[in-house]
Amino acid sequence: MNKKILDIALPNIISNITIPLLGIVDLALMGHLGEVDFIGGIALGGTIFNFLYWGFAFLRMGTSGITAQAYGARKLNESILSLGRALLVAAAGSILILLLQKPIALLSFNYIDSEASVETIARSYYNIRIWAAPATISLYALTGWFIGMQNSKIPMTIAIICNIINISLSAFFVYGLNLDARGVALGTVIAQYCGLILASFFIWRYYRRLFKYWTNRGLLKIAELKHFVLINKDIFIRTLCIIFVFTFFTTESASSNKTILAVNSLLLQFLFIFSYLMDGFAYAAEALVGRFVGAQNRKNLLTTIRYLFIWGIGISLGFTLIYALAGNSILSMLTNNSETIHAASPYLKWLILLPILSFASFLYDGIYIGATASVYMRKTMMAATLLVFIPVYFGLKDILLNHGLWIAMLAFMLSRGLFQAFYFKKAILIKFK
Repeated sequence: MNKKILDIALPNIISNITIPLLGIVDLALMGHLGEVDFIGGIALGGTIFNFLYWGFAFLRMGTSGITAQAYGARKLNESILSLGRALLVAAAGSILILLLQKPIALLSFNYIDSEASVETIARSYYNIRIWAAPATISLYALTGWFIGMQNSKIPMTIAIICNIINISLSAFFVYGLNLDARGVALGTVIAQYCGLILASFFIWRYYRRLFKYWTNRGLLKIAELKHFVLINKDIFIRTLCIIFVFTFFTTESASSNKTILAVNSLLLQFLFIFSYLMDGFAYAAEALVGRFVGAQNRKNLLTTIRYLFIWGIGISLGFTLIYALAGNSILSMLTNNSETIHAASPYLKWLILLPILSFASFLYDGIYIGATASVYMRKTMMAATLLVFIPVYFGLKDILLNHGLWIAMLAFMLSRGLFQAFYFKKAILIKFK
């Protein structure tokens, strides 16, 4: 079972690590331009796209769970039709975003309270990166489908190549053409379309035989469309809660001052590094749990979950040690601004606690997605957001200021895992007849 987990997890870990690496490089490019405004501008622009694109993350999660269960049950027609339904939603969402890009910008920058110099940089970043929407959203669907088909090597290859292109182009545009934040955005747009082309090539190369099971009637089958929509509706609401928490985190940081915004933007990279690594095992959970639920193999399901948590405990302890010993060194790699590094140091203690308090939430996400237990995903995430994150923050903010914001984030991550553990039998084991 360990081999099955690692065969899926390791390629996803490699591809996922490139995602925070890209964010780190973007911040480092801005952090070495000498002005803290550039870090804040990228952070605010990134927050808007997190809100937009994370809202479509349900396509990756819903598609992987549905596809994995079809794979386990050997329903090859549903395997390929699940991709078609996801791409239909991706196309509709992309068109909507591009048509509404100006109202989205107006609403976003009116909502986010930041200094004028930071907002100007964020706007220039937004106006370019928005054109990556069709590629970015389609890649969510394609990645979920590959994972559901038990193939994590293709998403790994796409992620590595795209991020190499992205980093190389961004560095060239920033330092070679002096495009500052606009260069980072342009590098992202080009790289995302390269990823879409690669994904299309891999489907044609390795899966074109499945298209003999494709029918337009099957694609638009009411019962299956309803099932797809209901699962993704709950995942969408669950994702909106995450978007709310991270958007709220950034906007509260921005409302303090630009130094706190820069500090929290840099420190969030510690969370993202850990989360993307843990997501490698969460993706393994999606694929294997979905497969064993589809095949009605309860024994292998429970064995998989046990091994996943053993890996989770070990990795979280390792990251705790790394952050405790090398936190300031990591900060120094992100920026050479001594004032920002000094301001960030008091908050490193919360990052040390983060891995051990949050690892279960990532693993349970993968388990629930694989089992398509979307109703309970929604319930637990709403509880963690509304009953934990918000009350903790508003209870502590006047006393502990930015420390209260970090404590609220830790409480949110911990409570997610606890709520999901509580509902495990009702949400997961009920799938077995």
